[in-house]
Amino acid sequence: MKKSLVVALIVAGLFAMAGSAFAVTFVTIGSGGVGGTYYPLGGAMAEVLSKADIGVKATSRSTSASRENCRLLAAGRAQIGMTMGSTLYQAYKGLDAFEQDGELPLRILMHMYPAPHHLVTTTKTGITSFEDIRGKKISLGAPGGGDQVLTQMILAAAGIDPDKDINKQQLTQPEGVMALKDGNVDAVFWNFATPGSAVLEVSAVRDVVLVPLPQDLVDKVTAAHPFLFAYRIPKETYPGQTEDVLTVADGNFLAVNADMDEKLGYDLVKTLIEHREEFVKVTQQAAHFVPEEASVGIIPFTAGAAKYFKEQGFEVETK
Repeated sequence: MKKSLVVALIVAGLFAMAGSAFAVTFVTIGSGGVGGTYYPLGGAMAEVLSKADIGVKATSRSTSASRENCRLLAAGRAQIGMTMGSTLYQAYKGLDAFEQDGELPLRILMHMYPAPHHLVTTTKTGITSFEDIRGKKISLGAPGGGDQVLTQMILAAAGIDPDKDINKQQLTQPEGVMALKDGNVDAVFWNFATPGSAVLEVSAVRDVVLVPLPQDLVDKVTAAHPFLFAYRIPKETYPGQTEDVLTVADGNFLAVNADMDEKLGYDLVKTLIEHREEFVKVTQQAAHFVPEEASVGIIPFTAGAAKYFKEQGFEVETK
């Protein structure tokens, strides 16, 4: 073999090695609208991932959130998508809004933070247990809104007919705040991450009470709706709350396409969890970015995430 040819082959090999060493994986994060938590969190995640020396160049894309993100992931137009658990479960199973899509090839990268359901009253109403709502004026949440959908699931599991067993109200969150302050309703159902500003606003002028759900009711609701899970709102989350409050929660997840490379999935979830403190500067919900909570699942996890969580002592489903 001629010397010049040998040199050319060596040079070509060096270029190939250099190219592989500096290969970059481009990652688009589907976040949400400008006014919500997803949008700034997506931007912070993109910045952290891009600087993490894991061969990733990430950008965040503003979307209409959960449903759009699930479809973007399935189409390969986003690599990470933020989504509510209820929507993710429907997309994975091809249910409800995703019936025409069919089952989408999605997996969980990590659970970000819970959105527990709140049953809120004041000390003036005398309501201290879930059964006490019978015959009372209760707001289920706004018509068609997520609050009311989840409330209806809970009432159905409890055998409570909202049209017969309670004086049903259908108030938006701001309306519910005013009604509870003024004593025009006895209790309200709300769904949001803690601490919820609506509860804090009421607590500024009234002594609020968070009513727990009975354990058997929680078991029934989560069995009937697998995208929900049992959750305890920690004591002292709200003024005057001296004990943990049992309820059910929807979750907020980072989802990915089912074919995500194992190493990429591992690097992504490891980086996001280990940089938790940087995300807390954007939203206090990032305090939940710990393996114990991040490994909560409602559909299977991607293989790389499963590997990371196993190293942290948590087994998760992958199939």
